[in-house]
Amino acid sequence: MFFAERPTKTPRPSGASQGEPSPKPAAQAGAHYHGHRDRLRARFKESGDSALADYEILELLLFRLIPRRDTKPVAKALLARFGSLAGVLGAPANLLQEVNGIGETVALDLKLVANIAQRMLKSELREKHVLSSWSSVIDYCHAAMAYETTEQFRILFLDKRNTLIADEVQGRGTVDHTPVYPREVVKRALELSATAIILVHNHPSGDPTPSRADIDMTRTIVETAKPLGITVHDHIIIGKEGHASLRGLKLI
Repeated sequence: MFFAERPTKTPRPSGASQGEPSPKPAAQAGAHYHGHRDRLRARFKESGDSALADYEILELLLFRLIPRRDTKPVAKALLARFGSLAGVLGAPANLLQEVNGIGETVALDLKLVANIAQRMLKSELREKHVLSSWSSVIDYCHAAMAYETTEQFRILFLDKRNTLIADEVQGRGTVDHTPVYPREVVKRALELSATAIILVHNHPSGDPTPSRADIDMTRTIVETAKPLGITVHDHIIIGKEGHASLRGLKLI
């Protein structure tokens, strides 16, 4: 059985009412959240991330970024605003700074973590046969694009063994449109000696359902690329909660 240490009474400051609680000393408040940090680190060390909720994982990250503040409210506010851990890391820096407790430096550090995660996924993709590692393609594209606030058109260029030789953003647009020029897509593939490409773009609305314009544009690229020996394997549309494959939907 464990017994809490009996609190010692401290003199009430003069002028304070009998029913009003004494303010907690700053040192005591600091000791409280530093003790919480030690316990959280110990849980992570013993059991890994499976023992922690998303807000606690975010807390662990924020400990070093915000060393002199209780980061639990900040972590919970970030998740409430952006919906998930992926949403927090995918959010633009300017929107992160709208959350109380997140300044420019912390926002940029969070974006650095997101970029490191994307590079890890991309490096794994480079080492694999892309068509037989489709889940890795989706994971990378989702991490890179799902939380963009405007449309982004990306192309994965592949060699004859279907390994990745280049990954390039070809255009950025508005919240619901980005200009795509089929001849420029094919021209760039020829410059890189690519024999196949995968088209990817995001829908900031979150719904990955392809539009009529998406389908028509994809078919135009397929028709332009085919005579030049370039195969369009797929066009993937990324949303916050999932993705759509035009090849899988039999639209190309």
